[in-house]
Amino acid sequence: MEETDVQAQAEQTPIRFEIERPEDYSQYLLHSKAEIVAVLRALIERRALVSVYFNQGRSFLLTSVLNIDTASGYLILEGGREDTINSQALQADQLILTAAVDKVKVQFTLRHLAETRNAGHPAFRAELPDQVLRLQRREYFRLSTPVAKPVKFVATLRRADGSALVLEASLLDLSGGGVGLMATPSLAALLQRGAVLTDCKMTLPDEGLLVANLCVRNKFDVTTKSGSRYIRVGCEFISLPGVRMSMVQRYITRVERERKARISGMG
Repeated sequence: MEETDVQAQAEQTPIRFEIERPEDYSQYLLHSKAEIVAVLRALIERRALVSVYFNQGRSFLLTSVLNIDTASGYLILEGGREDTINSQALQADQLILTAAVDKVKVQFTLRHLAETRNAGHPAFRAELPDQVLRLQRREYFRLSTPVAKPVKFVATLRRADGSALVLEASLLDLSGGGVGLMATPSLAALLQRGAVLTDCKMTLPDEGLLVANLCVRNKFDVTTKSGSRYIRVGCEFISLPGVRMSMVQRYITRVERERKARISGMG
């Protein structure tokens, strides 16, 4: 897609960025100057394409990080292609930059840009950000739950008329980021993308009851070799407290250790 086409789309649909939702993504925020500089240098080394959004996400330009001056506390960005957009960016009092490094999403906010030159070419200068979001959901190991000791999932869904519907399903998999539910087509139809499920209960064998809030993120049709069909509903944990996250990690570590021990014993 051409930059002008993406620009038009952005103007029509304001974008909401993860870094603007610290209540949901605080665990991915970096505050250490050393960590922030390391991420920015990775953008330089990978020659990563950076999108700069402003005007509440309705306008943007494409750039790249050219240099970092840790002594003065500034970074240098390549100038955009369109003079009009560059002028608008210079007038913005807040800009959100987003990029990807090795499939990891990176976001940070700059207060404003100033004109400068780099190697004789027009460029932008800005103060180093005081925090960077490094979003790598796939850093979580996904455990397929044991068939012999299934993990049951129970939640209450509120219908449009306010009545309650109790949902019951089995977990297909579990990670530090969320769960995968094994749902019938009729159950999956009730779980729309973006729906929030509160106080979901999952009993982890030998660990205890896990209570968590979840957000439905995706749904995939699955057909087994026998021809039966179900739908995997992927749900993300919402602000899971550290104590409950530790419970999840202990369960995953123990089950995976037991699985590896069984495989070694069979060999």
